[in-house]
Amino acid sequence: MGRTTALDPRARSAIRDLLADPVFELIPLRNLDAQADALPDRAAVSVTASAARGIEATVAASERLAERGFRVTPHLSARLIRDRDHLRALLDRLVAARISRVFVIGGDADEPGAFPDALSLLRAIGETGVRFDEVGIAAYPEGHPDIPAARLLEALAAKQPFATSMTTQLCFDPEAIRRWLRARRDDGITLPVVIGLPGVAELRKLLSISARIGVADSRRFLRKNTRLVGRLVRPGGFDPDALLAGLAPLVVDPALGIRGVHLYTFNQAEATADWLRAYRDALGVPAGVAS
Repeated sequence: MGRTTALDPRARSAIRDLLADPVFELIPLRNLDAQADALPDRAAVSVTASAARGIEATVAASERLAERGFRVTPHLSARLIRDRDHLRALLDRLVAARISRVFVIGGDADEPGAFPDALSLLRAIGETGVRFDEVGIAAYPEGHPDIPAARLLEALAAKQPFATSMTTQLCFDPEAIRRWLRARRDDGITLPVVIGLPGVAELRKLLSISARIGVADSRRFLRKNTRLVGRLVRPGGFDPDALLAGLAPLVVDPALGIRGVHLYTFNQAEATADWLRAYRDALGVPAGVAS
């Protein structure tokens, strides 16, 4: 953790605040509940959605985690929700579980139902009258493999009135994040941003997860995480410390509106939680998690 000593006092304080209460992302596989055992009590946990497992797996996992006291944010994948009745049933389950946060995405299902994209789902949720304390949407500093940049920007502006924050997809280039975020602020996008940060991952386990989430999903998983795979096969592997140091100048800039961190654990939660504890200790962060 020697890299924390290179941070000036202002950057150290900003990174300390950023890491005070991160979101840990989990994939709803069979080991999800065991993975959650490694996380701090009442941690903020995000549960992904996939075409292979269906939206019900995401909601069921979220219900279990909420029962255990975690602050849960299920991913509501538009293309996995059949129609308005299906949506209403899912929302009723979340309300009953006292889940007050959602993350709305378009998703990857090849044959969507009534909601082809995140915007149509956000509008439909608003029409149900169900209100959530927090509604997150995705942001793409380095673009999307299937969606042209102009469409991404148009969709982000259209989704902004329905959301409370945006979370960046995995990106290893702080300068790319800075350029993208500065441009969006100039465009009038004012949503607070949560930085998507890769946790500690081993290549063997990453590939194992890919093999367990279904053939189509595994292709998408590996395509989306190509940069991480590439870094894991390099000598020394991926180092989250260096990326955080690169993000420090962004975090201290209030005009960029960076609010927190979303840790992609790839269901290697214990390794990510251990790294986080050690890094926070080096920064002087007390043990525990914010309420």
